[in-house]
Amino acid sequence: MLDNAPYLSHQHRALTIEGYSRAAVQSYWRIPELRIGFDLGAQPWDFMGTPMWAISHSHLDHIAALPVYLARRRMMKMEMPTIYLPAESLPNVESMLKAVTRLDRGRLPRNLVPVEPGQEIELSRELVMTVHKTSHTVPSVGYLVWERRKKLKPEFQNLSGPEIRDLRLSGVEISAERRFPLIGYTGDTSPAGLDNNPQFYECQILITEMTFVSAKHRKEKIHKHGHMHLDDLVARRELFQNELLVVSHFSVRYNSKQITHIVEKKIPDMMNGKLKIWV
Repeated sequence: MLDNAPYLSHQHRALTIEGYSRAAVQSYWRIPELRIGFDLGAQPWDFMGTPMWAISHSHLDHIAALPVYLARRRMMKMEMPTIYLPAESLPNVESMLKAVTRLDRGRLPRNLVPVEPGQEIELSRELVMTVHKTSHTVPSVGYLVWERRKKLKPEFQNLSGPEIRDLRLSGVEISAERRFPLIGYTGDTSPAGLDNNPQFYECQILITEMTFVSAKHRKEKIHKHGHMHLDDLVARRELFQNELLVVSHFSVRYNSKQITHIVEKKIPDMMNGKLKIWV
C-alpha cells in the first residue's frame, strides 16, 4: 500500500467527499463521482485520476501541488487536465509552472482556464459550475456545482406520448431546464463570501472554512485576514439550509480534540446532525 498525503472520506447520498484541510498546511478536496476536485495544496496519489480541478486562490497551501499533479499525469501518459483558477492569478501561475518546467526539464501539459465571478462553466450534459466572488487577502473565488434536469413544461403535461413526440419532432421546445445546487466550495473567505452568495446556503452539500474556534481570537482581525470563526457559523445557523455542512481549514493552533470539544460545546446538536467537523 502506497503511503501518501492523508485524506478523510464521507458519503452523503450518492456523493463522496474526500479531502483534507488545515490552515497554512494544505487543502485539497475531490468529489470522485463528479470527476472534479477543489484546490491542490497537496496531491494524494489516489487523486491523480481526477481530470478537473477548481482552484479557489493562489496561497501555497491551496496550490503548491499543482506542478506535482501535472507532472504525474504526464508521467503516466494521462490526458491533459483542466484547471480552473481566478483570472487575476493566471499570469503568476503560468510563470511558476514555466519555472518548474525549467527546473524539472519536463513538460507540464495543462489547460489552465481563468474564471471570473458570475461565470458559468459547462462540466457535462448534466452538470454546470458557477463561479462566485469570495473575500480573502488575495483574489479568490468559490464554486457551486449544479445538477440540471429537463422537465416537461406544464402546458404539455396532459398530452399523450405520441403527441409529445410529434411536438418534439416538429421542433417545439417541450421541456425546460431545472437546476439543483449540489456541491458548494468556498475556499478561504470571510463571512462575506457566504452572505454575498446565498446560493451557498441552499446547496445540498457545502464545504466551507472555519479557521478559528476559540473565544479568545478576535473576529474583526479574523475577518480582515479573510477567514471565519465558529461564532460566524452560529450567527448564521438559520440560513444554512444544506443537508450536509462540512467545516474545515482549522488553524494549527488547535489540535483535533480541542476543535471537536469547542464546537460540540457551542453547538451540542451539531445543527440537527448536519454539521460535519473535518478533523
